[in-house]
Amino acid sequence: MKYKKIVSGIFRARPNRFIAHVEIDGQLEVCHVKNTGRCRELLLPGATVFLEVADNPNRKTKYDLIGVKKKRLLDAKQADMATPYGETAVESLLVNMDSQAPNIAVGEWLRAGNLFPDATLIKGEKTYKKSRFDFYIETPDVDGSLHKIFLEVKGVTLENDGVVSFPDAPTERGVKHIEELVAAMEDGYEAYILFVVQMEGMKYFRPNDETHPAFGDALRKAARAGVQILAYECNVTEDEMMIAAPIKVVL
Repeated sequence: MKYKKIVSGIFRARPNRFIAHVEIDGQLEVCHVKNTGRCRELLLPGATVFLEVADNPNRKTKYDLIGVKKKRLLDAKQADMATPYGETAVESLLVNMDSQAPNIAVGEWLRAGNLFPDATLIKGEKTYKKSRFDFYIETPDVDGSLHKIFLEVKGVTLENDGVVSFPDAPTERGVKHIEELVAAMEDGYEAYILFVVQMEGMKYFRPNDETHPAFGDALRKAARAGVQILAYECNVTEDEMMIAAPIKVVL
């Protein structure tokens, strides 16, 4: 997915989960944050952020905050190579933090023939009983029947030393989605959970058991039941995010 017009700024404060104060060209602006999660490790005062200029000139907030450069320490080997005189070594990791981006990027990726190249139907936001999953896919079987597939997408922005995890805050809704996918499998559907890592260069993905152990437990139970657990990192630039390559999932 590609954004239209992007500007950069300096993050100053986040009074609530919906807005941020960002300095753009020396002017403090009130901006909409396209992620209601905590993002405490990302939105630190002084961080460089990226914002999309809103199409509607009459909108209350002119900018949408969609990305951030996260400063992190280099590992010991990299640090030795980068700073032979012992200085503290840091790098900037570009993270897309737009919570709408993963679904858009996955939709484009699927329709380009990825993951299910033989798909005859790809539909977003499919309701099943009391649930609504991000994607419903149909692929033909050799006997003429159809594989009916539900795919749930989760965006991942939490990173520590190259390891990414989800969630960054307790999510009962996330647990419910996992349980509902297991129930759909019992009714004959196939089920996938795709963790979209909104950055690149990561080592592996794991559930964040420290923050929400029930989510990790539900994910492991789903994997044992046959739900396919996938994680893909993305190619991220200031104005674009595209699904790139799979990374290891450690449950």
